[in-house]
Amino acid sequence: MEHRRSSCSTGGKSTRTFYQNLHWKSSYGLHRGGVGWYRKTFILDKGYQGKQTYITFDGVSMDADIWLNGHHLGNHPYGYTPFSFNLTDRLNPVGKPNVLVVRAKNLGKNSRWYAGSGIYRHVWLMALNSVHTAIDGNYVTTPSIAPGTAQVRIENTIENEAAQTKVLDIQVEVVSPSGQVVASQKQSISIAARSTKLSMLQVPVNSPTLWTLEKPVLYSARVTLLAGGKTLDQTTTPFGIRSLQFDGQKGFLLNGNVVKLKGGCIHHDNGPLGAVAIDRAEERKIELLKKAGYNAVRLSHNPSSSAILNACDRLGMLVVTDAFDMWEKEKLGVKNGYHQYFKTWWKKDVDAIMLRDRNHPAIIMWGIGNEIWEAADTSGHRIAKQLADEVRRLDPTRAVTEAMLYLPQQIKFKWEAFAPHLDNLDVDGYNYFIGGKYDPMQRDSATIHRYESEHAKHPKKLYMATESYPSAALENWEAAETYPFVIGGFSWTAMDYIGEANIGGPTLITETTKVPQGLMSLMLFFKPESWPVYNANCGDLDLIGNRKAASYYQNVVWRNSPIELLVHRPLPDGMKEARSPWGFPDELKSWTWPSQEGKPMQVNVYTRSKRVSLELNGRPIAEQVVPAGSITASFSVPYQPGTLTARGFDGETEMGSSSLSTVGKPVAIRLIADRTTINADAQDLAYVQVEIVDEKGQVVPVSDDLEISYELSGNATLAGVGNGNQADMTSFQQPHKKVYQGRGLAIIRSNRQKGAVTLTATASGMKAGQVQITLK
Repeated sequence: MEHRRSSCSTGGKSTRTFYQNLHWKSSYGLHRGGVGWYRKTFILDKGYQGKQTYITFDGVSMDADIWLNGHHLGNHPYGYTPFSFNLTDRLNPVGKPNVLVVRAKNLGKNSRWYAGSGIYRHVWLMALNSVHTAIDGNYVTTPSIAPGTAQVRIENTIENEAAQTKVLDIQVEVVSPSGQVVASQKQSISIAARSTKLSMLQVPVNSPTLWTLEKPVLYSARVTLLAGGKTLDQTTTPFGIRSLQFDGQKGFLLNGNVVKLKGGCIHHDNGPLGAVAIDRAEERKIELLKKAGYNAVRLSHNPSSSAILNACDRLGMLVVTDAFDMWEKEKLGVKNGYHQYFKTWWKKDVDAIMLRDRNHPAIIMWGIGNEIWEAADTSGHRIAKQLADEVRRLDPTRAVTEAMLYLPQQIKFKWEAFAPHLDNLDVDGYNYFIGGKYDPMQRDSATIHRYESEHAKHPKKLYMATESYPSAALENWEAAETYPFVIGGFSWTAMDYIGEANIGGPTLITETTKVPQGLMSLMLFFKPESWPVYNANCGDLDLIGNRKAASYYQNVVWRNSPIELLVHRPLPDGMKEARSPWGFPDELKSWTWPSQEGKPMQVNVYTRSKRVSLELNGRPIAEQVVPAGSITASFSVPYQPGTLTARGFDGETEMGSSSLSTVGKPVAIRLIADRTTINADAQDLAYVQVEIVDEKGQVVPVSDDLEISYELSGNATLAGVGNGNQADMTSFQQPHKKVYQGRGLAIIRSNRQKGAVTLTATASGMKAGQVQITLK
């Protein structure tokens, strides 16, 4: 979004009360909907006199109606797209109060996950001259990049809301990250009264620094509109100088270099904060994923906040967008979903997405749908073409994709029925496709995904796994390494989210219980109605950002880590673990198991080494050759406190090692802030990791029942508290919360006063923890 003089605020917190008896309760995270009203009284100063005043909402969930001084400005149904109104004609004179009213209607059953409610993203109020660049009116591309130079094209949509024709000078400047103007150009135009005009200028940038994953350098395009030497309007649009290629023989290329997508899907909620899109919360999410080895995210299954895209630009994270989870047909009982509005609103919403987001260098593909119900019929063919054509009209520089899946009522169709739909895509996305043909009764185990047969028919196309099971990570990545036209994929999911409760959670069953093998049978067997679980529990990271077992496995798959050592949680006698298709073994990086002395523990070593040696307290106890086609060596080890070490070998060369040591009794609380200085702007956050430690400072992972009390002094608020326990329904807002596996989280939100704040954490029998945060 262009940066102008504006005031910015973020909406209130989402409701976090859980309800057991709700229709399709697991989908919404055990929340129900309602109707919310917002009323804002404001008085404009003289800076707004004679100006065109606009308000822009980055997202209101959902079906929002807006009134100003009793006048209905309009309705906006979709909860995930931005929208604006020109308030000028309805404003009272400067110095007199105005009343803005927003009504949001979330009646429940509106999506397949927790959507949140109300004004949950930023709101901007802007005063513009009558001649100005339209909101989201700049479009910056880099049509050619050669050694030592790059061409930067800036298209500028100008609006003249005055009653007279205007003659303007348009000055375009490219500003480097250090603030230096490195290229500029000017042109004059005439724009008629009450009209819109498009200008285009192209400027060369010498010796550009390219936007890459390792060094995501951002330039800015500064566009100034002048009349008679006087500045009428100025916008600044961040962008990156980088090239994208989608080549059916070479793959996906960023700046001429092949990149495979190490991706994960993420939903839009921010854990203990609910759906509210505070900038720092969105940034931290991307920081965590980047640190965990990801280079790409798929924003599932709706347009994201502008804040998370800004973070991806700054941090170097590739993005595949998702516009809609439904088109015209209702899906899975989502009665109040977007399908009600699609026919009337699809073009407005696609345009809103594209115009706001097309300058983000992180975005590499536009997704037009996810598991669309009507994909194989003629309406799906028609709609796919409409959407793809509109996306390409507004941005022909990126690929168009979609996530395809045989849904229950589509099984009657042959694969060939999807062909007219797929013809509209540059990159085919497959969700859980397997074995050369999709059999909905089988699990994702031999991931060939139709890649060879489809590529033979469409050699210019590329393919990716838009969703895959954690247990199929190896097969998916081997396909990406084998075929140039398979560009990687996205696990479901990179991070836990509220809703679709417990789809990835393990279930304890008796050893004699037979677990069904077919996918549909498994889904019914693991029907996710397991109160009190409220989150999906299928993330590689948990709800507060700690890595889970699937994350370590995934990093070995991606060759980011040479070896990882994990231990399965002990099972009660006579019981066994059954996992849903989205599940992963209930493992921990821990060798602390009180009361298990002498009992066998299942130890899994993940490595690409050929041979694994296991040591306990410095003594070799087992050795195993890693089975062909696998990266897993499994051992049964009688538990004995001390240090367990796994070493991976190729021949006699050690390729890597990993160790786990038994920790002592919990004695203290340790608080670690991700940042000890934050901005005093009411928008910044400090995330404080809470750890239960022993005398040596080691985290004690068995302290699940210890409740921490928090006390915050100073001019800040405790925005939320949390842990990684998918079944802990205690409040995210109260100043107390149990830890889970020895860890918790406290989130401090700044206010508008500078100074210092202190967070103190106490618990029975523990030495208190304390951390100080400076507000600047």
